[in-house]
Amino acid sequence: MPTIAIDAMGGDNAPLEIVHGGIDAARAGHDVVLVGDAAKIEPILVEASFRLPIVHASEQVEMSEDPAIAIREKRDASILVAARLIKSGDTDALVSAGSTGAALTASVFAIGRLKGISRPAIASYFPTGAVVLDMGANLSCRPDDLAQFAVMGAALARTHYGMEKASVGLLNIGSEAGKGRVLEREAYDLIAAIPGIDFVGNVEGTELARSAANVIVCDGYTGNILLKTAEGTAKLVFQYVLEAVSAPEYAEAVATLAPAIMGLRDRLNPERAGGAHLLGVRGVVVVTHGSSSRLSISSAVETAAEAVDRGLTDLIAAGLANSKGLS
Repeated sequence: MPTIAIDAMGGDNAPLEIVHGGIDAARAGHDVVLVGDAAKIEPILVEASFRLPIVHASEQVEMSEDPAIAIREKRDASILVAARLIKSGDTDALVSAGSTGAALTASVFAIGRLKGISRPAIASYFPTGAVVLDMGANLSCRPDDLAQFAVMGAALARTHYGMEKASVGLLNIGSEAGKGRVLEREAYDLIAAIPGIDFVGNVEGTELARSAANVIVCDGYTGNILLKTAEGTAKLVFQYVLEAVSAPEYAEAVATLAPAIMGLRDRLNPERAGGAHLLGVRGVVVVTHGSSSRLSISSAVETAAEAVDRGLTDLIAAGLANSKGLS
């Protein structure tokens, strides 16, 4: 069973919600290690009457800090200590709700990139189930970066869904091959030449709602806006649904439909998404929202454990090795 390190000091609700998320994950059968200030973590465990191993870290990276500077200056930061545990082989994966930039910097610095990866990417699951990357790790990308994202995304789709050959689409402003900026036009040809994936060509934003491909590739600037827009739209739509059925005359119908409505709420709840993978480093790293609750943390631990069990990192490495010009 894989051991998951949790950055207990990362996030707006740290360490309370993070520690409780670790407890929930442990109760679900996962091996977890809490990394952070032991003096702040211990009382939470005592109050919960639960024991978990703690690796003490005397510092933490705040959301407002510059990630690169903070990682250089705070050598005992919890996110950096947690990343070192993967490098040393003491743990198999890392979960953090702290600064995504700090998680990225610490992972590259302490764990290292996979051979052939120039820029790790953040991959998340769209409500339709599609893997979308990059979600914000790289605001500026080159065409070969997008090609690497395609390989990594296909590997994630394979480990998560068990598919042998994932379909990959390139997010663009039109479906025709000549559409988009120089970035998309050149990336199109590179992705089309990658063996082992089913490239379906350009995919427009409207097609994401109908699962046009198993993997959607884009630069981090576009992907982050897409992610935030999708999450905001989901909340708005669910709010409209509740407002539409709130009239007294619908009370009986709502009581009957309550399980379906709650199921829809859970499906659209980003807390249940299991976080987002930081792909391209020599280990499994899962990042979650800064406002993550205990549910989000326990879901992220589940995501990380699945990736370790199914050999995600090795599968990405193999995909890169088999793709000429990308490794």
